[in-house]
Amino acid sequence: MERKWENISQWLKQEGVEMAFVHSTPNVFYLTRFLCDPHERLMGVFLFPEADPFLVCPNMEQARARAAGWTEQIIGYDDAEDPWLMIGEALRKRGIERNATIAVEKESLPYARAEALLNVVPGASFTAVDAQINQMRLVKSADELVILRQAALIADEAVQVGLDALELGRTELEVVAEIELAMKKKGIREMSFPTTILFGANSALPHGTPGDRPLKKGDFVLFDLGVVLDGYCSDITRTFVYQEASEEQRAIYDAVLTAQEAAINACRPGVRMGDVDLAARNLISERGYGEYFNHRLGHGLGIGVHEFPSIHERNDDPLLTGMVFTIEPGIYVPEVGGVRIEDDVHITADGVELLTRFPKTFQIID
Repeated sequence: MERKWENISQWLKQEGVEMAFVHSTPNVFYLTRFLCDPHERLMGVFLFPEADPFLVCPNMEQARARAAGWTEQIIGYDDAEDPWLMIGEALRKRGIERNATIAVEKESLPYARAEALLNVVPGASFTAVDAQINQMRLVKSADELVILRQAALIADEAVQVGLDALELGRTELEVVAEIELAMKKKGIREMSFPTTILFGANSALPHGTPGDRPLKKGDFVLFDLGVVLDGYCSDITRTFVYQEASEEQRAIYDAVLTAQEAAINACRPGVRMGDVDLAARNLISERGYGEYFNHRLGHGLGIGVHEFPSIHERNDDPLLTGMVFTIEPGIYVPEVGGVRIEDDVHITADGVELLTRFPKTFQIID
């Protein structure tokens, strides 16, 4: 098993930071291969420049941590115990008692846990480890890409399940149920996010919630979904029209598809992320729909369905070989409906690989 936590230990040494506490479920999984939602219970990994790391988790999860490949020390605790007492003892054995600098996940560390850290290490100060972990997670390994490719193909299958479930009068939630049942039967335990199926004017809501709206002739039908496979997410959006389409619907769809293809074609190592966004945004504006494209072009994808980086027009960072992210321009016209087309893409040495492959040509579903 690749010991990614050693990269954090090396970073701590370079920065002169005495220890790191990483507690979020995605980052613990990334560093340890141990995937666990502890709910309100404490879980985290403590890392040091030189000393051996240790993992803290409920006693009932220790066997799973070992099965995932964690071979270092585990501090387990029962619900009636205070794990911070054991953490304090483990830190003292590693020479950390007070006035240490602790690298934490600044964006997600609860105040109560920050207080607990200060109680066991009086006089401690905090610095952020978020950027370092984000940079590590930004470029996917070969093993990660294998999983992401498979997760994307399963998402393609889920879209087809949804198409097959469309019937006049059927509700958005009924189609959601068909998709998620089929995925469960396939062995998928979890979707990347609540499956989104929107009909007609509801599709003009970028983050609309499926409900009891029945499918009608002439409706836009928007599918936005993804699956979690071995801890990694996929995310796809496709839009169709049911039974008959207006010229306005065709024009909106053509603008989005052309914009998405322009953004994909702009992708290669070294290109400014903001320029990829603008490749799509400028084209949509030229078609007269600029005000209706009201979100960023895309987001990083991996352990999290929305992770670093954010692909927006002001992002000056360059694309790097090995990055995986979404490209998902959209046009959302109130009372008419919306079109979004989203693919998961992988930046290769000479361009881009599409992970999601469901056809994107304009389709009228009978």
